[in-house]
Amino acid sequence: MSERRSTSTPAKVGYNWQVAHDDPAYRPDPGTVAQIFGPPPDGSDPLLSELASVALAAARAGTAVLMEGKVGTPAGVETKTSATDMVSDVDRDAEAAVGNLLARMRPDDAVLGEEGTARAGTTAVRWVVDPLDGTTNFLFGIPQFSVSVAAEMDGIPVVGVVVHPSYGETWAAVRGRGARLNGSPCRVALGRSTLATALVATGFGYQSARREWQAEVARQVIPAVRDIRRFGSAALDLCWTAGGRYDAYYEWGLNPWDLAAGALICQEAGGRVEALPGRLIVAAPPELFDPLCDLLVAAGGLNSGPGTEPAFW
Repeated sequence: MSERRSTSTPAKVGYNWQVAHDDPAYRPDPGTVAQIFGPPPDGSDPLLSELASVALAAARAGTAVLMEGKVGTPAGVETKTSATDMVSDVDRDAEAAVGNLLARMRPDDAVLGEEGTARAGTTAVRWVVDPLDGTTNFLFGIPQFSVSVAAEMDGIPVVGVVVHPSYGETWAAVRGRGARLNGSPCRVALGRSTLATALVATGFGYQSARREWQAEVARQVIPAVRDIRRFGSAALDLCWTAGGRYDAYYEWGLNPWDLAAGALICQEAGGRVEALPGRLIVAAPPELFDPLCDLLVAAGGLNSGPGTEPAFW
């Protein structure tokens, strides 16, 4: 692969970018955790506050690795499911930083990471980690990538953090406490749009036959909505829907690490997020959810398409 370099470096805004990500004992102070997630209500489960603190520390550990990397400069790049499905040393190093921190802070929990981390646990908690969601964007110097960390209890996401380094944004949620962007409450765009005026985000797969099918569905969707956006980070697409930057989002074939944190954030922001047959994820304000699903069904979006596997979530 030829080397590509970015003409700019993502802004380091709003964070302590000197965080000692190599120090597994690092933990945000309680005031920072309360600012990012909101203060815990009286009588709330202290375990959720503990998990929120660890999730924030883990996401910042991964983010620090990304920001030390050279955006737009591939290093140790390999491919996975296809020639367009890439992984780099930065992905692996960020996952290692997150995994090491979790091993010190929550050694008995299970961990599932995109780049191969799979640790069994003895508690009800599992951490689901995407250390670099938007690898292609990172390697090509496009500032739309993120770190996603979620904590599940008995298979249900209860804490989610998605850090968008280029924008200096932290999206966060604890189940039952709402969603926040840099500490301020965020909501889906309730009542703003009808389907015809909705700005809808989507994503495409790595196999050419699957993309061809997805493009045909999109061809039928786009005349029925305001427009379609495709920026290449599922976690951020879910968060941007949570914050009203998009009206809705759909995509096929997401994995747990793509979905866990962003889906919780979108749900806690008032969105409806569901998995439909064929591994189709749809996220939207409640009033747009059914009309968008009907449109996708009419466009052949539940026909599964090439290479479909059983749903994960």
